[in-house]
Amino acid sequence: MALKLYPIGMQTFSEIREKDMLYVDKTEYVYRMSHGSGKFFFLSRPRRFGKSLLLSTMKSYFEGRKELFHGLAMERLETEWMEYPVLHFSMAGGKHMDKDTLEQFIGNRLEDEELRFGITEHSEHNNIRLMNLVKTAYEKTGKPVVVLIDEYDALLLDVVHEDEQLPALRYVMRNFFSPLKDCDPYLRFVFLTGITKFSQLSIFSELNNIINISMDTRYDGICGITKDELLNCMSEDIDNLAERLHLTREQTIESLTQQYDGYHFTWPSSDVFNPYSLLCCFDGGRLGSYWFGSGTPTYLIEMMRKFKLKPAKIENMRADSASFDAPTERMTSIVPLLYQSGYLTIKDYDKEIDLYTLDIPNNEIRVGLYNSLLSNYLGEEAVEGRVVIADMSRSINSGDIDGALELLQTFLETVPYCDNTAYEGHYQQLMYVIFSLLTPYRITVEQRTSRGRTDIILETERYVYIMELKFSKSADEALTQIDERKYANAFALSGKEVVKVGINFDVAGEHNIVEWKVS
Repeated sequence: MALKLYPIGMQTFSEIREKDMLYVDKTEYVYRMSHGSGKFFFLSRPRRFGKSLLLSTMKSYFEGRKELFHGLAMERLETEWMEYPVLHFSMAGGKHMDKDTLEQFIGNRLEDEELRFGITEHSEHNNIRLMNLVKTAYEKTGKPVVVLIDEYDALLLDVVHEDEQLPALRYVMRNFFSPLKDCDPYLRFVFLTGITKFSQLSIFSELNNIINISMDTRYDGICGITKDELLNCMSEDIDNLAERLHLTREQTIESLTQQYDGYHFTWPSSDVFNPYSLLCCFDGGRLGSYWFGSGTPTYLIEMMRKFKLKPAKIENMRADSASFDAPTERMTSIVPLLYQSGYLTIKDYDKEIDLYTLDIPNNEIRVGLYNSLLSNYLGEEAVEGRVVIADMSRSINSGDIDGALELLQTFLETVPYCDNTAYEGHYQQLMYVIFSLLTPYRITVEQRTSRGRTDIILETERYVYIMELKFSKSADEALTQIDERKYANAFALSGKEVVKVGINFDVAGEHNIVEWKVS
């Protein structure tokens, strides 16, 4: 396939097609959903994963714009091409609002649609306005109505950690959506998207017939770019990037996989790449952290604080679906939010005991997430800390673990401490965060072995570093544990040099690394 312009940040299907920009064909999913069982559908996917573009594709399809689908799967599948009235609402602009402002925002969006159908007088209640709008569109066109609602939860996420604001805004949204069930005779299709999954009780109390396709294997690749789509639709893009990076095609695919792949929204599932980061990488010619660069949601950091998340506990979690895909307002941990927001994904599933393994999808998310957490431990020194970590990475890659730890020791001497951080857990989590930011290596914390859990594993092209942390004990004790529990055996066939590192951290006195030994 020839190289085309990349629609980075573009969400309008018609514009992308009219300008002949790169479009990864998702129209078969649209056809399947619109011609299957059910009328009301919901999809949860992380931000910048193509949800808005998907809704725009649906809009063009239901408007009967056949010319836009030339060469796509829909052209072969659809034979009737009916035109329906489409009501398209995006809640993305409803952030940072109180109850009254939100009511006004929704009212303004309704007015935009009302004018299309000649409605000049309306009720002061938004739910009644929505019902009248649907009925009027049906009566004036003689066709059932399509309702598309994008980012329904955008305005709720900003206040998800607030006990007072959340119920008030949630009520506004529930009231707005309430007429949809009663409008059933006038509706052809209803589709809602969001990041999180608020319960039907709290938001969609009347829509008890809504079908959640978020974990449906038939729709595993509906958003994002699958591995097959990457190889088949972007083959020349891969070759072009390989040339710019001075890598082979195989090395480039592996680098892209490590950086942007790894998402699974059900099991079994296709491997899914982050579409925004992938396109930015092709366009910019480098393996950057584009998804995190586009913004770290405030709500995520706030919820991490609320649930007192320990960085060392983020990776390699095991849970049943009810635990990690729970409605947002019923969370007893931050795991559902991390999963639904794209910071954790499904990595395995044990069908026998109905248990999922969740982990960080890829290196971009690992580095970005821990980077966001770094300021919690280093405060104003976080910027300097990132420089030190980069220098440590260079030392580790060359096999100089002593030099890396000397850099870290010197830096930590400059970091102030206070009484409420003078305990083992604080510094343990700090060490996990710092070592997790070392790139471009494979980092594993608390990896299970047959004889226990290793603290930290750093795997470079040439070396495997097995690190054991002790607090106010000794580096010898740390090395002894590595040897006695035979942690190195797990890497005997790796073909890499195994380096064992024992580190002792003084919590009570120095608040720093005071000793380490390497063998």
